[in-house]
Amino acid sequence: MNTPKSNNPFAANNPYAAAGGYGGGYAMQPGPAPAAATAQPTLDDLVYDVTEADFQTRVLERSLQVPVLLDCWAPWCGPCRSLGPMLEKITQAYGGAFELAKINTDEAPNLSAALKIRSIPLVVLFVGGRPVDQFTGALPEGQIRAFLEKHLQPPGDPMEEVLKAAAEATEPAEAEAMLTEALQMVPGHPDATADLAERWLARSASIEEVTALLDAVPAEARGDRDAGLRKRLQILANRPAGDAKALAARIDANAKDFEARFALAAIQVFEGNYNAAFDNLLEVVLRDKAEGKPDRERARKQLIDWFDACPDADAVSRGRRYLGMYLN
Repeated sequence: MNTPKSNNPFAANNPYAAAGGYGGGYAMQPGPAPAAATAQPTLDDLVYDVTEADFQTRVLERSLQVPVLLDCWAPWCGPCRSLGPMLEKITQAYGGAFELAKINTDEAPNLSAALKIRSIPLVVLFVGGRPVDQFTGALPEGQIRAFLEKHLQPPGDPMEEVLKAAAEATEPAEAEAMLTEALQMVPGHPDATADLAERWLARSASIEEVTALLDAVPAEARGDRDAGLRKRLQILANRPAGDAKALAARIDANAKDFEARFALAAIQVFEGNYNAAFDNLLEVVLRDKAEGKPDRERARKQLIDWFDACPDADAVSRGRRYLGMYLN
């Protein structure tokens, strides 16, 4: 798009003159960052009228902080009247991913000339202080969303934000409170339930409490994490027999005492020491040279079962890697 002639009285504030048209460089420096939001933005926060006088501030400068969609309309334009409410609905649905500025072209002749408006409604997306894309006409909602998603992230899932905040919380009690509140709002959410169950297990909550928490998730929504957590509950519900020190002494005396290794590994898993348990069974896989290698196969199956229950991803990754090496 060409830069308007210099005799245009609006040229000093012409976005295309500053930006050099679509894809041009833009020299404006960002203004102060907006204050951190303390609440979910309302429609009034996200949708506003602009004029030629405040276009520079409310569209160009604001788009350095958040994308701004400019709706160019006029009172006499029938398609504008149907498009406007649709744009407002989509803006609210995106929850602050962009803002909607509305300008009456009848009251903004200089800006209309600068934008080279030939027909309305015209919708222009500004990002980083410059126009990046536009469309004309009252498009259906699906096409408008497709237009936006080329340039914007889709609306965020509020639950994902809660899960992220809980994972980053420095105090376990604070994280539990976040997850508990989230589950009050969305009962039975699989990921929030699994995250909270992990934290309950870490502080030695009762098996009954954790089971009841998991049971609140509908059966059809339960996945691999639920299955792994239930395996851990089964492990914790059955304390293995044997004395760990005595079993370790037997292994020191005979590295191929596989029964001692199986028994010690069961105790180690019960105590949450998965790395040590995996090492004991990997030794069985490596050392069993008997006809048919029955202990090797038994150890392999037990390792695969425990991989699903183990909460330590690094331990599982290491165990799987060595199991693959020893089986080859």
